[in-house]
Amino acid sequence: MRIVLLSRNETLYSTRVLAEAARQRGHGVRVLDTLQFDIRVSKRNPELFHGGEPVGPVDAVIPRIGASITFFGMAVVRQFEMMGVYCLNESQAIARSRDKLRALQLLSRHDIGVPPTVFTRQADHVSKCMDRLDGPPVVVKLLEGTQGIGVILAESAMAASSVIEAFHGLDQNILIQKFIREANGSDIRALVVGRRVVAAMRRQAVAGEFRSNIHRGGTAKKIRLSAECRKTALSAARVLGLRVAGVDLIESAEGPMVMEVNSSPGLEGIQKTTGVNVAEAIIEHLEREVTPAVRNP
Repeated sequence: MRIVLLSRNETLYSTRVLAEAARQRGHGVRVLDTLQFDIRVSKRNPELFHGGEPVGPVDAVIPRIGASITFFGMAVVRQFEMMGVYCLNESQAIARSRDKLRALQLLSRHDIGVPPTVFTRQADHVSKCMDRLDGPPVVVKLLEGTQGIGVILAESAMAASSVIEAFHGLDQNILIQKFIREANGSDIRALVVGRRVVAAMRRQAVAGEFRSNIHRGGTAKKIRLSAECRKTALSAARVLGLRVAGVDLIESAEGPMVMEVNSSPGLEGIQKTTGVNVAEAIIEHLEREVTPAVRNP
């Protein structure tokens, strides 16, 4: 199979282990910088060029698109789709997951647990918004933040108003969410590949911190998911249309809630914590999905 791995940097852990897994299973892999593509749109003849040269035959694409290049990255994935190439995660699914509000709206519509959330553009509405969320405290979150960046615990209405005014001054959209106190700074990352959860870990925030992200100093350990958490993670990925997803869950008194669904989940933390070769599971999924006729070199 001829695989293109979209990534800004081939030395990144997730990119490297995916390429290694594919090559070990006998596939050809090219790691191509997403921003180096040129897109040619013409009647019935979509084309892609990389570094000024035609991309050539491709059987499958694995998008690893960072949040900062979402718009252009989705355009590249969409062009591959127009060319009839199988994309591990499709452009529309990536778009759904990248917009946190849109993702929460879709999940809630399908009866999947999410933290009670308010979206507002008006700082003078904050007090009433907090009342609707049984706060303070509340969590103020950037719509497009990653790795815990742009996530703030506001202990009072005044603090929340100040944070929201600051974000809006930078033309940033934000969400206000209920603070799930019983989670005690812990959450679960479930890695979904196809119709399976292939690995799961519990992350715990350091003392004095409510964000459990490993990038923020949190610790992690391998866990066995409960049936309810497993069902929630699989449903969240399915609703957003993602074949591969990192689903972040929080355990509340009302059951598991989906905090976020990541379309390009980092593999380092979960592979090292669980010992599961997630990269290999992703390549095996590609092998099942791409038809034998297409896989022939």
